[in-house]
Amino acid sequence: MEMLDIDRAVVSLALARMVDSFGNSFLIIVLPLYIARGISGGFFGLQESLLTGLILSMFGFLNSFGQPFTGRFSDRLGRRRVFVLAGLSVLCVASFAYSFATSYAALFVIRAAQGVGAALTIPATVALIDEYATDTSRGSNMGVYNTFRLVGFGLGPVVAGSVVHLGPYHVSALNGTYSISGFNAAFYIAAGAILTSLLVVAAFVKDSPQTESTTEELSVSVFSNGRTTLDPVFTLSLASLFMAISIALLSTIEPHVNRRLHQTAAMFGVQFGAFVVAQVLFQTPIGHASDRYGRRPFIVIGMLLLVPSTLVQGFIGTSWGLVIARFAQGIAGAMVFAPALALAGDFALEGHSGTQLSLLTMTFGLGTAIGPLTSGFLIRFGYPVPFVFGAALALVGTLLVLTQVYDPGKPSGETTIGEPSTPDD
Repeated sequence: MEMLDIDRAVVSLALARMVDSFGNSFLIIVLPLYIARGISGGFFGLQESLLTGLILSMFGFLNSFGQPFTGRFSDRLGRRRVFVLAGLSVLCVASFAYSFATSYAALFVIRAAQGVGAALTIPATVALIDEYATDTSRGSNMGVYNTFRLVGFGLGPVVAGSVVHLGPYHVSALNGTYSISGFNAAFYIAAGAILTSLLVVAAFVKDSPQTESTTEELSVSVFSNGRTTLDPVFTLSLASLFMAISIALLSTIEPHVNRRLHQTAAMFGVQFGAFVVAQVLFQTPIGHASDRYGRRPFIVIGMLLLVPSTLVQGFIGTSWGLVIARFAQGIAGAMVFAPALALAGDFALEGHSGTQLSLLTMTFGLGTAIGPLTSGFLIRFGYPVPFVFGAALALVGTLLVLTQVYDPGKPSGETTIGEPSTPDD
């Protein structure tokens, strides 16, 4: 990674995040199956499908809303590593605890604990990567981090399905033979993967010398006192939210997609995975390029590409056409995510990285939770409607970035086409 100017601690964090994401993404496949086959009884009279949705969403909402608070707390203490280790510990114990859960109430508690664990881990990790970076390597660092995360996230569901399907497993130990169900095996693998992540961080990651505590009042700005109306980091957070909603529209409406395109669930998996493949292929090179050529151009082009690649999904009539559209959407996401995190890091004041970068990770997480709910509601008005809505959000995000985001490293009198200028320009 030396050619990309990536610090070894960043590589260790990226590897740890990959293994952690692998373990956590197991549950995307396993939990709905486990609830359907292994949990009986009711919970306040709610239907099973609604309960499953609530349990799965619990993680996203607690994770997202908790991140600004944990990010701010890590800024106050001037310590990141302890938050990463604490969060991974909670995630590990919670993943193992699923093997004992026999009621909806237990699943709610465990899933909530996972959300808190992720809220502890993610802002501190991103802030630590930002603080290990320089102005000329921040994009590369964010690109490598997100690439590794997506590799783990993409592999987890694939392996999880096989683990559950091939169970039960018979293990000989202590002069006896024990039977382990496919579900419990998946929970154990998830917990073991997260434990491995924890050990990697404990062994190879230290707080950056640049990490310092701050006694200043930390706050999130909506409006700017400078050359734009809205604060640039807040604007990037809105763009991240709109992007995440757009890319998450597809997951909830799988039955509608399969019927419309006359395809199998396996083909839908290819379409869903095309986005992840594009992200894995393009995150690191785009992050590196943003270090050389600037962050904002990539974000603008990515948001522009997001508009047609989202809109066309509502009108495509072939399975492979949707694969291409999702791949293009993945390229758009890669052009936005790593450069946006890097640009937010450029704007972040010293000692405020945890608070400010958590805005982007929080809004992205919220978007992935809001997107499926949005498409599930809008599909009743017609198949194209969710995608028209997502494209409209992406267009709004594009306009916001064009008018409210600039490169902080550029002198106030120097502008580029489409970049907001100061009143004196």
